[in-house]
This record gives sequence, C-alpha cells and structure tokens, in this order.
Amino acid sequence: MKKHLDLLDLKILEALGVESPRNLNVVATKLGIKDPTLRARLKRLKPLIFLNINVYHTFIGLRKVCVFAKAILGREHLLFDSLKAHDFWLYVSRCYGAFEGCFALYAIPPKHESKFLSFLEHLKGKVLKKDLEFFWSTCFHTVNPTTNWFDEQSAEWVFPWNEWIEDIEKMEPPSELPYSLIDPVAFPQKADYIDIFTLKELEIDATRSLQSIASKLGVSLQTVKYHFDNHIIKRKLLESYQVISFPFSKMGSDLFFFVFKFPSQEDMAKFASSLLNKPFTRTIGKIHGQHGLMIQFDLPRKEFRRMIDGLSILSQKGSLADYWYIIQDKRFISRQTIPYKLFDKGNWQYEQEKYIKEVDAILESSVRPTLHY
Repeated sequence: MKKHLDLLDLKILEALGVESPRNLNVVATKLGIKDPTLRARLKRLKPLIFLNINVYHTFIGLRKVCVFAKAILGREHLLFDSLKAHDFWLYVSRCYGAFEGCFALYAIPPKHESKFLSFLEHLKGKVLKKDLEFFWSTCFHTVNPTTNWFDEQSAEWVFPWNEWIEDIEKMEPPSELPYSLIDPVAFPQKADYIDIFTLKELEIDATRSLQSIASKLGVSLQTVKYHFDNHIIKRKLLESYQVISFPFSKMGSDLFFFVFKFPSQEDMAKFASSLLNKPFTRTIGKIHGQHGLMIQFDLPRKEFRRMIDGLSILSQKGSLADYWYIIQDKRFISRQTIPYKLFDKGNWQYEQEKYIKEVDAILESSVRPTLHY
C-alpha cells in the first residue's frame, strides 16, 4: 500500500475539510472526479487518516485548560496515567524538550475549576514537579490539510519561510479571527443528552450515519436528524470537521506544541491569521485573557530550525514577545471523547473524590515501565 500522499490525495483531504466528510457527492463535484473514484481513494486513505469533528466545548458548558506538566524523574509513565484518572481529559501526550513530562488538554465544567486545580495540586510531589504550567484557553481552531506550499510540478513540499515572515509584516490586521479563538464571556449549556451522545459518536468517526446513532440511542432517525440540524449545526455545537493526516511522513516529522506571547492583540491576530492555511499547522488555541497562543505543529525535521530562524526575525522586529515549545512523544498519545456518561439532565457530574482515589490507586500499583521502540 502506498503510504505517501499525492496531489489528488491532498486535494481530497483539503475538500473534505471544507465541505465535510459527510458530503462526498459535493466533494466529488468540487474536485471534478467521479464518485466511485473518490470512494476508492478514501478506502485506500483510510489507514492513513482520521475523520472526526472538533466540538465547540464552550457551548456545551465546558471550559478548556491546557496543562504542561513536568514529571518527577523516573515517574514519567505514572504522570501520563495519573493525568487520565480525571474524567474530563481530552488529550494527553508524553513530551520532552523544554522539560520531560506530559501535555494534557481538559474540558472542565466552569463551576468546578477550583476542584480541578486541587486535583493538579494532589499530583505535586508524587509524580509532578512543583513548577506546573497551565493556561485556561478558548477552544482550539482546527487547521485541516491544504495544498498550500505543495509544488505540483515537483510533487514536493516547499517551505518559503522568508515569504511567510514578509506576509506577516505586510498583513493588515484581520477584522476578526475564527470565533473559536475569541475569549468566551460565558459557557452556556446549549445541548441535551441526544446532542452530547451524537457529538461523541462523531468525535469517533465523522462519517458515522445518523441511523446508526439513532439505533444506539433507541430513538427514531427523525429525532436524531432534528437534533443534528437544529441543535448541533444551528447552535454551533460542532466547531468544524477535522481531517487528520500526516503529509510529511515521507520527510520525517515531529509534533510540537508551542506557547507564543505577543506585544499586542494586533500582532497576535496577524500571526494566527498567517497560520490558518499552512500545511504544518494542526490546531490553534488562544490563552484566555492574554495576547497568547498555543499551537500544535507537525514539522518536517529539516525545516524546524528554519522556522525557528523565522521566529527569531519576528522577535527582532518586535512583533513576537516570547515563545517556548515541547516536542510530543508520538509513542504516548491518548485521546478520548467528551465524557457523555457524566451528562445528566443538562448538567455535568464532577466526581473529585473518585479522581483522587484513582490517582492514589495508580501510584500504589505502579509497575516498572517497559521500553517502547
């Protein structure tokens, strides 16, 4: 099986991100290819990509927080497991670079923010060093695959970093950023149980049929379709469809999570806008109440230092105040859906004592980690 993406593959993935994986007829028409051709390509691409959705957690009563956790030496694997003892984690990854530890993303019911911070405090001195960093954030904007920076003639990726820097300098400040990058003023609950269950199913597979979801819920197709059209779409509970691919696998690449700080809102907005169509950008989140961004990049190894050179130029010109980054360990990355089982009668059930007990149980039953290659 071919493991690398060609131009048509990239165009298909780009169109899926724009039109959604649920509208294959529209995607085929847009690309000027026949429906059987598209479906055959997708069948071949299936082992190489993930098609899911990005939930707009703000409108289902959840607040995002990113945790950068420094592990106590020798307890890295225990930190990784302990961070997942909490029901409201979405993404946990081992990391290295600025420190050895983990990156974790949670979506917390706002009225339980202080309890969540107490959960993190409970980890300190056991698996976690005291200099923990965490940032409350907006939701994360997904940047789906793009053919931008792909040279059709050579069928190779090109990385014109100097042009990128020049574009940022010449750019007019964008009138607005994607709504997922704007600080929310509240975290309203706009969903019911059918909405939450449907979102959970689409987080697993964006192409999952509404009929299969209706069968699992034990309700009619019409009921689920009504909720999908009139709640999930109209109320913007679904931020975007997410197409995850690995376009630089042929070149060798690493996953990075950067934290950027900017002198002004204008500088931050221009920088974020410049990355909305770049093939190495995965997700962008804004630090709540600050001129700061958290961005995941998938960067070819040979291009990493060239991007760092570009950031140095931006710093010299005064448009970037500071940044730091971690490198994700691809061997240890876990994801999970929203914890739908904890949604009851319009409220999220939060069980602090359970989380503390689970952490303690993990530490008591700890075993020596095995090597992973």
